[in-house]
Parts: sequence; C-alpha cells; structure tokens
Amino acid sequence: MTLHVATVDLADPADSASWLELLDHYARDPMGGGTGLSGYARANLVPALRGHPGFHGALARAGDEVVGLIDCFAGFSTFAARPLLNVHDIVVRSDRRGQGIARALLAWAEGRARELGCCKLTLEVLSGNARAMAVYDAAGYAPYVLDPAAGHALLLQKILEEKRDE
Repeated sequence: MTLHVATVDLADPADSASWLELLDHYARDPMGGGTGLSGYARANLVPALRGHPGFHGALARAGDEVVGLIDCFAGFSTFAARPLLNVHDIVVRSDRRGQGIARALLAWAEGRARELGCCKLTLEVLSGNARAMAVYDAAGYAPYVLDPAAGHALLLQKILEEKRDE
C-alpha cells in the first residue's frame, strides 16, 4: 500500500467532504462516543475551522481512498515559553487499522510541530483504548508527569452548553 499524508485543504470541497465523513466515522465509533456528529457540527465545523488560525490537519490517502485524518491545534507551554501542538483527533477507517496509517499521521504532526518550533506534542486518549495506547507508546508519547510522587496528569472537562443538534 502506498500511503500519502498531506495537509487537508478545508476550502477544497472534496477534501472537506472526505474530512467531515471521516470525522463522523470516528464519532460513530465507541471510542468517539458512538453517536456520530450532530447536524449542527456537520453544518458548521468546516467553515469554523477554515477561519481558525491554530488548526493544523492532514488526510492520509491510500491511492485515491482517504483512509485517515489528524486534527491538531496550536497551543502554548508557559513552562517552556514555546508553542506546542495538541493532537485533538486521529482517525483511521476501521477496516484499515493496523496498516501503519496512525503512525504516518503522527509523523506528519511531529513534522508540523517541528516546523512551528513547538516544544512538544500532546494528545488525549481513553484509558480503555489499548490499541491506540500501543501506537502512541511506540511513537514516543507518555503520560504527563511533573513529579512521579504527584502522579500523572488527568484531562478534565466542564461542559458549558448543551450539544446543538440543529
């Protein structure tokens, strides 16, 4: 399989349609919540991200087939006084998993982070997603720890408004 990873062009109708379909594929997976994207998200996500200066994303293609995506957002490390890049979504079609696609997408993100002068990459993963954890471990990701006695960092959230399903 020849795999090609390239920056997604959300202004291109074909790229944006493929990207949105793959993100919905992920949202329908149990590791993505199992419900799919809301109507509101499907209608508003692409235009919103086109105008978001911190968005960095790519699509993976095997020949003409879009088989994966990665969505990253620029952030900042106050301790390092440098930018960082957060991997927010990584999606591989369920029938294409185990073929090195996630590894290639993570390599793209690392290259982008280096281009941006980032000090690190961050990501979140569900603790029960052993397959993804193995991929991340192999790529050099590890739990965030400042002091082993204090434990590893946990990702917390507070929902500010209900999901729109318009």
